[in-house]
Amino acid sequence: MPESNPLHQLHPLGQSVWLDYIRREILENGELEAMIARYDLRGVTSNPSIFEEAIARSDDYDGAMEELAADGADASRAYETLAVQDIRRACDLFRPVYEAAGGHDGFVSLEVSPELAHSAEETLEEARRLWKAVGRPNLMVKVPGTEQSVPAFEQLIAEGINVNVTLLFSISGYERVMEAYLRGLEKRSEQGGALDRVASVASFFVSRVDSAVDAQLEKLGGDTARSMMGKAAVANAKLAYHRFTEIFAGERWERLAGRGARVQRPLWASTSTKNPEYRDVIYVEELIGPHTVNTMPLATVEAFADHGVARRTVDQDVASARQVLADLRELGIDLDAVTEQLQTDGVEKFSKSFREMMQVVEEKLSRVAQKA
Repeated sequence: MPESNPLHQLHPLGQSVWLDYIRREILENGELEAMIARYDLRGVTSNPSIFEEAIARSDDYDGAMEELAADGADASRAYETLAVQDIRRACDLFRPVYEAAGGHDGFVSLEVSPELAHSAEETLEEARRLWKAVGRPNLMVKVPGTEQSVPAFEQLIAEGINVNVTLLFSISGYERVMEAYLRGLEKRSEQGGALDRVASVASFFVSRVDSAVDAQLEKLGGDTARSMMGKAAVANAKLAYHRFTEIFAGERWERLAGRGARVQRPLWASTSTKNPEYRDVIYVEELIGPHTVNTMPLATVEAFADHGVARRTVDQDVASARQVLADLRELGIDLDAVTEQLQTDGVEKFSKSFREMMQVVEEKLSRVAQKA
């Protein structure tokens, strides 16, 4: 049995720890399997930035690249082949977690191309294709929570495809996604589909909100503005959680739950601390509670294992969270505008990583083809 650490105290409080990191080496050398036990990991998330780093900064994929180059694969086919192989392996490692949780946990996320974020039709098509290509029940296809992609998400749920809706920053955007989840389940139920194995999480980004709001507070200057720094992100997330508890309650939800439906859990994303003046596990410690997931980069996982404090916090001090947002409005900070810009920037950041990754894959394919 692995030695217990604070991460093992999170699941009894209702929170699942997912790792926001993947690369071939840890899948093949037993490291991820060991981490599942050591850190009580219950899932993995990936995104274009993570794959770009894994492929560009390691030789993990060179052998597979040689085979793909010999087969005449272009960059797009090569990337998808590599990603699907990694995600399948990760799904298989987490399959025991998935089975033990009755299909409620043990998921691995693979993102559709962020270049499609503004097209519901193309997002839907690619999500279906990836779901089929991976062929694992504990896959979660990751789609952006942009207004244009929400109809695709709703249809995927109706089809029984697990979805991680990503790049959510605002409470209104999150509400739109929760409503789409309920409609998708209702549509599936009307069509006679089973609801008990349909799973979804809503990835609500945290630390980037503080980075953006703190920059505005810094510009304002003065004691009041400075005293508000580092408070917006947790307050925003707590109020999002409060809406989650309201939406997944009442007659409409109870009807679906009676047919086996599960809540769409909020997943706290972007939980590494960007400001070195803040506690390095603040975005974990402040958002612990029932029906939540926290996906953490490895450094945050290790930090919480070392000195994290596990206690239920996500539904504490909700009135104080409301006051924080009211105080920010008083200072002239428009959180709606901030979160809208963060989603736009987030899509662009992932799109840029995706393009850079495709360039790296193309260069590596070309290099190994010349060697042959």
